[in-house]
Amino acid sequence: MKYLEEKIQLHKDMVEKLDLSEIQNVADVITKCYKNDGKLLIFGNGGSAADSMHLAAEFEGQLSSRDKGRKPLSALTPFNISALTAISNDYDYDTSFERFVSANARPGDVVIGISTSGNSKNVLSAIKAAKKLGATTVGMTGNDGGQLKDTVDVLLNVPVKNVSIIQEGHIMCYHRIVALVVNELFGYDAM
Repeated sequence: MKYLEEKIQLHKDMVEKLDLSEIQNVADVITKCYKNDGKLLIFGNGGSAADSMHLAAEFEGQLSSRDKGRKPLSALTPFNISALTAISNDYDYDTSFERFVSANARPGDVVIGISTSGNSKNVLSAIKAAKKLGATTVGMTGNDGGQLKDTVDVLLNVPVKNVSIIQEGHIMCYHRIVALVVNELFGYDAM
């Protein structure tokens, strides 16, 4: 029971500290991207890799049953296991996402790097590559934002130290971002 009480308190702390304007800022750059026929590229390590696939699925599929039937929105992740392991083996893991971004990002696209610490080398490397290509960069982080906060164009930071709460906070933010984008593009509440 103590564990659940601690989780509830951490969620309350996160909500009190979260800058809600950051959610709107991320939704705005994604909306602009889609209005200009751009695409999203999303990546992260571990649980953040799963989150990137989750977020891509929400844009390509649907957020809820209220969102069924809308036009799919392009959202790519680098999780072709053959490519990811080949790049990591032939080059190094720090360039794994950078090569994905270099192959796919164009000016006007939005590149989202997810790192709970904000210090993942392969995420930072890919964000830098995206900036050179003229894409808008978004960092989704936790704690103090790490190095990513000073590298990206738009930051969404869940300012708590507990990694599981950061990840849970990211999921809540993803759903709100998708709902805001869908509302702007298609004119209805997808939640």
